Amino acid sequence: MNIKKAVITAAARGERLYPVADTVQKAMLPMVDIDGINKPIIQIIAEEAFSSGVEEITIICAPGDEGRYIESFQALHSTLLKAYKNSEWAQLQANNIKNLLDRLSFTVQEESLGYGHAVYQARQFVNNEPFLLLLGDYLYVSDIREKRCAQQLIELAGREDCSVSAVNPTIEHLIGKYGTLTGRSLLAYNDVYQIEKIIEKPSVSQAELELQTPGLRAGYYLCFFGMHVFKPSLFDLLNESIESKKQGEITLLTPVLEQFAKTDKYLALEMKGNRFDTSKKLGLMEAQIALSLAGNLKEEVLSTIIQLLAEAGKRNVL
Repeated sequence: MNIKKAVITAAARGERLYPVADTVQKAMLPMVDIDGINKPIIQIIAEEAFSSGVEEITIICAPGDEGRYIESFQALHSTLLKAYKNSEWAQLQANNIKNLLDRLSFTVQEESLGYGHAVYQARQFVNNEPFLLLLGDYLYVSDIREKRCAQQLIELAGREDCSVSAVNPTIEHLIGKYGTLTGRSLLAYNDVYQIEKIIEKPSVSQAELELQTPGLRAGYYLCFFGMHVFKPSLFDLLNESIESKKQGEITLLTPVLEQFAKTDKYLALEMKGNRFDTSKKLGLMEAQIALSLAGNLKEEVLSTIIQLLAEAGKRNVL
């Protein structure tokens, strides 16, 4: 199974980042990537996909946002070539942006009717092929220097010829924020599970009764990582779910995935890496520190953090 297409969902308005996201698309906020270059968040996510073998990407966006994305990237491309025309790094980044624009399309979610509804909008783009699904809010940092998180997922999906969702063991007081699952560990792997049950944002008591996974540390559960590879058969179930709703009702993805696990071979991969939600409070700061520590600026960032902590300690003493 070859995964050549990726879908990035970025249609939410970013209320938690108000007021900045009211004037600047949150996915276009700048971050310093592991290569030390400032880039929009959506470019970092897209390059994760490209580096893992993906050839085409569509961004699920809100009405009117497609033009703003294109205009912003074209302006970045022009500025890099004009303001830094004698710089090798600027030429390289301009080439990267052109490559992104050449391989990028946009799919509009006309109404904000839930994450499942947003994913369904990519059906025509996917065109009956397997695809990588990424969240426009999340940045992913791999623990394996030479293998990105998306590559880990794509390799397993190709090897097993099935849909795979990335998961992270998550302490119980945080599971109410994520889709949470349990499954049977596969003998051929140390970190792969056959998914058996999924619950969207369960309570701790519900998880204790229904989502315990043998082999995990006490108090930890398998939660979605925000990265999936799906076979196109997912769209049939999404269509059924959307058709069953009354007008204006929300379609979530997690309940559809629970049904999907009953009808298709569907695995979970315990990801060697971490995901960072840039839309939550302090999420941008956490993601930036993680990217910096994983990249070329590690020593500089560590030195800065130590200095800031030392200065804060002095103020507390005074």
